[in-house]
Amino acid sequence: MSTQTFRVLGMTCAHCVGVVSAELECLPGVTSVEVDLLAGSVTLTSTHELTATQIRGAVEEAGYDLST
Repeated sequence: MSTQTFRVLGMTCAHCVGVVSAELECLPGVTSVEVDLLAGSVTLTSTHELTATQIRGAVEEAGYDLST
């Protein structure tokens, strides 16, 4: 199992959390997505480590930006 945390820019409400979570949950191997709206962070648990490119693609598909 792998746990990774990323900062996501632009999330402001529960709807944002839901959209970002839904996109990230579609990535292969993801078993859990936890979003901390106040911190602007997302913690993923997956069966293997995901690349920043994979995470960025899902976050951008949801309409937000991954902080670098």
